[in-house]
Amino acid sequence: MKLPKIRLKYTLILTLLFSFLQGQTLRLKSPDSLVIAADRPGAYLASLYGKKVGMVVNHSSTLVDGTHLVDFLLSNKIDVQRIFSPEHGFRGEASAGAKVQSGEDPQTGLPVISLYGQRRKPLPEDLAGLDILVFDIQDVGARFYTYISTMTNVMEAAAEQGLPVMILDRPNPHGYYIDGPVLEPKHKSFVGMHPVPVIHGMTVGEYARMVNGEGWLKNGVKCDLEVVTCVNYDHRTSYELPIKPSPNLPNKWAISLYPSLCFFEGTPVSVGRGTETPFQIIGAPWFTEYATSFTPIERPGATNPHYRGIECKGFQLKDFADSYMDGLGELYLYWLVESYQMAPDKDKFFRPFFTLLAGTKKLEAQIRAGTSVEDIRASWQADLAKFQQIRRPYLLYADF
Repeated sequence: MKLPKIRLKYTLILTLLFSFLQGQTLRLKSPDSLVIAADRPGAYLASLYGKKVGMVVNHSSTLVDGTHLVDFLLSNKIDVQRIFSPEHGFRGEASAGAKVQSGEDPQTGLPVISLYGQRRKPLPEDLAGLDILVFDIQDVGARFYTYISTMTNVMEAAAEQGLPVMILDRPNPHGYYIDGPVLEPKHKSFVGMHPVPVIHGMTVGEYARMVNGEGWLKNGVKCDLEVVTCVNYDHRTSYELPIKPSPNLPNKWAISLYPSLCFFEGTPVSVGRGTETPFQIIGAPWFTEYATSFTPIERPGATNPHYRGIECKGFQLKDFADSYMDGLGELYLYWLVESYQMAPDKDKFFRPFFTLLAGTKKLEAQIRAGTSVEDIRASWQADLAKFQQIRRPYLLYADF
């Protein structure tokens, strides 16, 4: 059933109604008995005893009781030598895109080497003296979320030095579907390194197996890779993250909306960075017909937000996320298409970063040409079917 071309607020209401009538949202399973890999010490501690260990971790690398993995390993006499931190830093407080400096962790005294500052790939000297690297970071399952890019660079550096990598797997909150345009290699960047769709439907462990198996590491090197799996998880499991994975994804609604809203980061539309509800609101000064207003200000994790100090009119999407997005199983493009139609200067709506997020120029061209959301989605299907075949051999859990 095609949605009529109507204003944004009515599109939301009618889509909720159509969703109810069609029953198109998925039924996801309860995660009550799920056990993440970090909470399975019997599956990995023996492999770490007597070895000098490097940790690729951040604030999300915790056990179910809240203990940080590094602290847990140290308490179990594992010789942790150094920490490697991704975007947002070891403590997860840095703004998106902000360079993170290397230094020392004040709680443990361990050296922290930033992989989102002067370099994004460990140097040979960074790995010198180590026997193994352990990666344990909560991802959100979107191609442009940079933790999987950091993981790829770590795997590549480790492979070049003959160093094994152990990944402690975690559930993917968007692991129950695949969707979006597949990245074209000419648009490769740190927000999209591989020819995968925006939503790839894989855990980090599965994704690492694919990167290794498809020969996507530089010069075809292979990483000595071990994945410690979750227990009682599959790709129809609903999973609410216990810790916000980055400063501007503070709750389940933001995480649910993030894959659809992140495209706006390449446009003049704000996604609420610098407000109390990032990735739960959209707007701009020229969204004049909407009643919701917000003014982005400097906040932790948003030091220079878009439209800082300028009042924006927009639309609150938390209720929509709560009622509709969980289990939808697809990207929601109506907001993006209609925002372009509303823009006062369409020539300046799409910025170069939009292409990197989309992984292709086609999406911008389709929106400019007035292509319907249904036809845009239809244009992805052949590539998604091919990706599904590539993806399948690397899965560690029952698929959707």
